[in-house]
Amino acid sequence: MQIINNPNKSTWLEILKRPTQTVDDIEGVVSTIFKDVQLYSDKAIKQYTEQFDKVVLENNLVSSEEIALAANNIPQKLKDAIKAAKNNIETFHAAQKTAKVSLETTKGVQCWQEKRPIQKVGLYIPGGTAPLFSTVLMLAVPAQIAGCEEIVLCSPPNKAGTIANEIMYAAQLCGVTKIIKVGGIQAIAGLTFGTETIPQVYKIFGPGNQFVTVAKQLATKYGVAIDMPAGPSELLVVADATANPSFVASDLLSQAEHGTDSQVILVSTSKDLVNAVLDEVEKQLAVLPRKAIAEKAIENSKLIYIENHTLALDMINAYGPEHFIVCVQNEDFYINGIKNAGSVFIGDYTPESAGDYASGTNHTLPTNGFSKAYSGVNLDSFTKSMTFQKISKDGILNIGETIELMAEAEGLQAHKNAVTLRLKELKK
Repeated sequence: MQIINNPNKSTWLEILKRPTQTVDDIEGVVSTIFKDVQLYSDKAIKQYTEQFDKVVLENNLVSSEEIALAANNIPQKLKDAIKAAKNNIETFHAAQKTAKVSLETTKGVQCWQEKRPIQKVGLYIPGGTAPLFSTVLMLAVPAQIAGCEEIVLCSPPNKAGTIANEIMYAAQLCGVTKIIKVGGIQAIAGLTFGTETIPQVYKIFGPGNQFVTVAKQLATKYGVAIDMPAGPSELLVVADATANPSFVASDLLSQAEHGTDSQVILVSTSKDLVNAVLDEVEKQLAVLPRKAIAEKAIENSKLIYIENHTLALDMINAYGPEHFIVCVQNEDFYINGIKNAGSVFIGDYTPESAGDYASGTNHTLPTNGFSKAYSGVNLDSFTKSMTFQKISKDGILNIGETIELMAEAEGLQAHKNAVTLRLKELKK
């Protein structure tokens, strides 16, 4: 990891640059696959699954028999852990339900707002080097609470032509209506256009690599909504001299092992802590099973010494981390001052892993600085707010002239007439 001492503000942008390719570098490949799937449907899906996943599938739909077999192959202790995590996620997301908002804005004019579920949603669950069955809980649980009618899950098949048992088990546990063995750009394209086996959906959720993230962004050109650009994963830890170096190092490595294009950053007001964390990273990295992956991510990562907390907070808000861990004596300074972060973890005993699995908050979060404008997935991500209004005779008499004057000033005579005709009828 590179150590940077007290960098000038003018260099922050370059220092905090993510190790990802630009949309321009990737969009050509994504567009080609999208066009093929749009034209050739499941035939193209099959071709790209063979090309990228190195497996030929006769049927990409997961059967009820496969789901039952998967459940039998999972140890009971792990099933219990998945259920416990599901319960916490369910509890936190169910609490996000909001009541109908209804009021009379002026006499005779009743307005209200209600939330309705998005009917068809697609969930993308990464497979590859780490099949993320925890993401199934994070996406399917709120979708089920919201009342989505169709919950379609796509995840890439392994070399044996199947999906991880845990993914299938969690999907069945959380009310997923269809599980499909397809990953990458082709999965996003399938959910965007619909194929013989993949239903077209209204909104796509889930993290992925750089190609999946760009594919989701391209899907919006075809009228499909997305949760946010999400991936690759990243973490920023702020720590002072009171922090535990081994804890900090373990948090940095927990994100670094996600993928070679992940990024982790330490911002600290203590040079001694920076050096101690570097030593701990080297020790812990040496014994990690995913050392090769974490090592490459660590190459993209930084240990930054900043002389005071005010500058540190400015730098963190400029970066806008996906995950933000606070390990300092004055926690409130960062809790109250953070403006841009996907999810915040506070104190020595709140590892980012807790949010990834079982605390109850959602781990599908904006990356690449998108936390400056996007929220992480929550219950509202699976609903739409619809407004209603009902105006009585008294109501139209009360606001009619206001509407007429405004419509006329905008030069929209038909708008004015729609009110004028009603007012004349009432004044007869």
